[in-house]
Amino acid sequence: MIYHRWDISPRMAIALQRKLAERVRIEPITGPVQTIAGTDCAFASGGKRIVAVAVLCDAATLEVITTAHVEQPCRFPYVPGLLSFREAPAVIAAVKRLPERPDLLMCDGQGLAHPRRFGLACHVGLWLDLLTIGTAKSRLCGEHRSVGERRGCRVQLRHKGEIIGVVLRTRTGVKPLYVSVGHRTTLDDAVRWTLRCAKKFRLAEPVRQAHMLVTSLARRST
Repeated sequence: MIYHRWDISPRMAIALQRKLAERVRIEPITGPVQTIAGTDCAFASGGKRIVAVAVLCDAATLEVITTAHVEQPCRFPYVPGLLSFREAPAVIAAVKRLPERPDLLMCDGQGLAHPRRFGLACHVGLWLDLLTIGTAKSRLCGEHRSVGERRGCRVQLRHKGEIIGVVLRTRTGVKPLYVSVGHRTTLDDAVRWTLRCAKKFRLAEPVRQAHMLVTSLARRST
């Protein structure tokens, strides 16, 4: 687990990302995974407030067990590559409000697929010391070959000669996801669990449920 101030300048945030990236652990999931939480966030009041949601699901059935959410002021400016400093405080607070600690966390955002190898999933996972996967809907950095159209097709996402993630087709004929390690998982684990949790839709079910709930809450908050 880590702790640091959130009220820092973008320059300090970049330096902190580089320092904390060294503490991200890439290791196989060895223990049982019985619960999975998905997170997502949205902005309200013209971007002045942020709403974050955590949805806890049964890992076997993907049925929702419980949800938690927070709404708080958004205190960090929008800076490309520093999204976690804008979103992570609320996401962390939402996960902490769940009545039980999830065995695995899936974030709607990048993990190692980040210019400094420290996206939202890494930041949240390291802060909470949770097994964490990043599943993003768009690419932040890196290059990749074309991915096949069928569910399960995948290609490597590379940046500066390094494999930073996988471009994964979770549904035939639908745009792929950008999957990467967040903390205490491997890329193979990340791909396997993303496919396992995305049985009917593009998004992994815990993240999909979080997205639907946060969209509703943010609309009501506006």
